[in-house]
Amino acid sequence: MTSYPDPDVLNDIIELSRWVGEPSRDLVLLAEGNTSIKVGGGLLVKASGASLENARDSDFVDVERAPLESMIEAGTANDTETAETMRAAARWGERRPSVETLLHVVCQQYETVSTVIHTHPVVVNSLLCSSRADELVRGSYFPDQIVTLGRHNLLIPYVDPGLKLAHVALGMVRDHVSEHGAVPKVIYLANHGMFALGGSTAEAKQITLMAVKTAKVVLGALSVGDPVPLSEQNVDRIHTRPDEIFRRALLAGGDDA
Repeated sequence: MTSYPDPDVLNDIIELSRWVGEPSRDLVLLAEGNTSIKVGGGLLVKASGASLENARDSDFVDVERAPLESMIEAGTANDTETAETMRAAARWGERRPSVETLLHVVCQQYETVSTVIHTHPVVVNSLLCSSRADELVRGSYFPDQIVTLGRHNLLIPYVDPGLKLAHVALGMVRDHVSEHGAVPKVIYLANHGMFALGGSTAEAKQITLMAVKTAKVVLGALSVGDPVPLSEQNVDRIHTRPDEIFRRALLAGGDDA
């Protein structure tokens, strides 16, 4: 296999993937989950069946986004046509792109998104596999959640992974952006897992960790009663405070604050 044209980006996604796959973080098991980094008109994404914990050069493929965006928009291709289009879109790498590459393409269509992490944290899936999954998007419960995850995130009902899910997600994300004026930092997939949408690898990590903490807080609150979100007035205050805006920027850049 020829060397990847941008070795720095390849090193970044390998490092990110191993961070996600670290067993102590309990974000994924075996070959679960995937990562992507936007590269010009393409996307460097984990290959199907590869382990994040032991990620290496050959575990990634670079795909051209435009033909995949067109296929997702139409949403009519069958399984064979989808596989052929994904294979033809590959620009570098010898393995097959993960079927969830299509949802990465949906997330990466926005200028504010450059890094996407998809995981299946047990604590998050405990809620996503329950009748109370909407508690994850019903409101904001504590200030650091607002600082890191923003005010509004998205929950998508269970849809068959692949083209069908990507097509549904495309419409729901567009509606979300139209309603709230911002791309969701987290997309929760019922009975499946979560996607963290970051403007950098550091931000995507922070979003993932804070979403896990939020799920723990919600589960804890459910054990003693009903979760109580902050009022809209308090959420607005936290979201627009100059010190919190400054801290948000530091966190997205990878600094502790």
